[in-house]
Amino acid sequence: MGKSNSDKELEKLYREIRDGHDNSDSDRNDLLCFFIGLLMLGGGLFMILQNINVTSNWGGYMFHIGSFNIPNGMIMLPTIIGIAMLFLMRRKIFGWIVLSIGIVIILLSVLLTTHLAWRTTSAYIFVIMFGLTAAGGALVIRELFKKR
Repeated sequence: MGKSNSDKELEKLYREIRDGHDNSDSDRNDLLCFFIGLLMLGGGLFMILQNINVTSNWGGYMFHIGSFNIPNGMIMLPTIIGIAMLFLMRRKIFGWIVLSIGIVIILLSVLLTTHLAWRTTSAYIFVIMFGLTAAGGALVIRELFKKR
């Protein structure tokens, strides 16, 4: 009895797989490199963020935008008006718009008055922090953009 075309194709595929290399070990190594890189990147970023002091002077009397000064109470005014509009008006869309603008103004005022300062650290720790971040980021990027 002769073999059908599908049997011949299956035998051909079987020979190619048997003679070729097995990709499962390579895939495991790639996945391991990716997770090691992710761990190194996370550890480096954690160490960097632990060495940054964050302060804010939002609690002062005035909020400064260039030479324009706004009292902090006035920053809350659009939010309060938006909440009142939600309860007083039939078309609530205008209240939501004013409330959203008020919340954005509050968030921007907090972010604009935030100051970041680097803590004093040794050169050894500095090199470890940025070395871990760079090496981990490189491993992750290499595995993500590897040609298959």
